Order: sequence, then C-alpha cells, then structure tokens
Amino acid sequence: MKNRICALFGIEKPIIQAGMIWCSGWELASAVSQAGGLGIIGAGSMYPDILRSHIKKCKKALGDLPFAVNVPMLYPQIEDLMEIIVEEKVPIVFTSAGNPKTWTAHLKDKGIKVVHVVSSLKFALKAEAAGVDAVVAEGFEAGGHNGRDETTSLVLWPMVANALQIPMIAAGGIASGQQIMAAFSLGAEAVQIGSRFVASAESSAHLNFKEAVVAAKEGDTILTLKELAPVRLIKNPFYAKLQEAYADGAQAEELKLVLGRARAKKGMFEGDLEEGELEIGQVSGMIDNIKPAALIFDELWKEFQEVKSKAIDW
Repeated sequence: MKNRICALFGIEKPIIQAGMIWCSGWELASAVSQAGGLGIIGAGSMYPDILRSHIKKCKKALGDLPFAVNVPMLYPQIEDLMEIIVEEKVPIVFTSAGNPKTWTAHLKDKGIKVVHVVSSLKFALKAEAAGVDAVVAEGFEAGGHNGRDETTSLVLWPMVANALQIPMIAAGGIASGQQIMAAFSLGAEAVQIGSRFVASAESSAHLNFKEAVVAAKEGDTILTLKELAPVRLIKNPFYAKLQEAYADGAQAEELKLVLGRARAKKGMFEGDLEEGELEIGQVSGMIDNIKPAALIFDELWKEFQEVKSKAIDW
C-alpha cells in the first residue's frame, strides 16, 4: 500500500503498534516492524539505560527496517532519553503528553521524523504548527492516559483529517480489519493499535494482565482520575477504592494519595490484578485470545483487505 505515512516511515503496511508503557519493549516493536508495519518502543516506563538497551536490541533484530520510540514529555529524565535517541540514531519519535514545540525542532534538526499524539482538534493544529510530520488522533475509546474532552474516534478522526495538511494516524478503538477500514474512510492514512498488541506473545506485559484483557467484556473499562490525568482502565479492587474516595468527596490531593506510586507497573508489569492499575482500551471487549504479534498483524491486514474488496460492491 502506498500513501504518505508509508512513504514517511518506509513501511509496507500502514499499521503502527502503540508505544504503551510496560507493554511495548523491543520484542514487540521488532515483531511488528518485521511484519511490515511500524513497531514502537514505549520509553515512558524505562530508565534511560533500559531504553538504550531496548533500542540496541531492536536495531540488531531489524537491521535496516524502521522502528520508533514513544516519549511522554512529562517523563522526569526526558533530556536523557532524547540524548540516547539521538546517539542511537532512532529514525522516528512519537511524542505525547506535552507541548510538541519543546522537542520537535531539536529532533528534526537531527534528521528524526516526529509524530505527536493528540486527543483533540485544537492540539492537532498546535502540533502541526510546531512542525511535526504527522499526528496520531486518539479517540476517547483508547486505553491509558486520554483526553479530557472525551471526543470519540468517529468524531475526532474526520475533524482532524479535514483540518490538517499533514497526515493523520487514527487511534482509539481499533482491533479489527473493519475498524481499520472505518479509520481510512474517515481520513486516516494509517492506524495505531495498542490494546490488541497488549494481548500478544511478545508484549512485555505480565501474563496476568494479558489474561485480564482477554477476559474483559463490554463495560469493563472506564475513564477516571480526570482531576489528575485521565486514564482508561479495567474496573478492579483498586478502581473500587477510587470510587470510595470519590463518594467521600476526595479532591485532587486525596486522589493522589489513593493512586500512590508505580500503580501501573504493579498491575500491568507485575501482574497484581487487585491493587494494580490495569490500563487498556474499550476494544478489549473484542479481544479473546493471546497470539504472536506477527499473526495478529497478518490477520488485521487480511481482514482489512477483505472489507476493502467488499466495499467496492456497495
């Protein structure tokens, strides 16, 4: 397939694996890139030396094939991460959770392509003005940290695609070929998929968390903690504690105490389904198995091609 995203990244197929904290290590990123898409290492859960190790392993596994690193700009050691990214000649960086002006020019001066993740048209326009090469428009359905406006994917994608000159990558609620087709119909030139790749063999998430994703049904996730940083997670005993705090009238500082530290690591990486934060998207209700990433990728592409061929007859 040929479009602006495939040309920009040098990939065969416009499917991108999201750089999710605690789930997106070099094994998953390299598996997706080897399948013909773009794999992303999630730096948000890595110390600088760990990130360097993952980048080196990914480069060794991929040779000349492209990959990317996702960097949340709220990361406390972001200068160290960016230095490593430049030193290791990472070809593509996805930034999120911050002002794209902060790092875009610096990275592009080093020959690195830059994509910024947004949850609204307002921030998409700011990202374009900052000089990014593309944006990821992530709808309210997405897992993990999300936008405050709760704009759904079917509303967000066409608004962003119609307003920008740079290409848009659609994210939030995609786990099938039909949903990929919908994204392309609404102006996307690629899709970014997170939750489906969490439930892959190569995901660095704990098996307990993967199995919780597979077991999740419609209505099992919810967006909460909007007073701090909105996050979509699976309802579990930790979420019940949040609900109790809300019922008691808890404000931001009290909610911070309930949240504590390393809650996402405890749930997603260490597998504590009781006390951990289990970040995943609404589309988890459609996921019912754990498979190798390459098989997931191939099935998604095959489904998309089948839907696309049928659409010609509509």
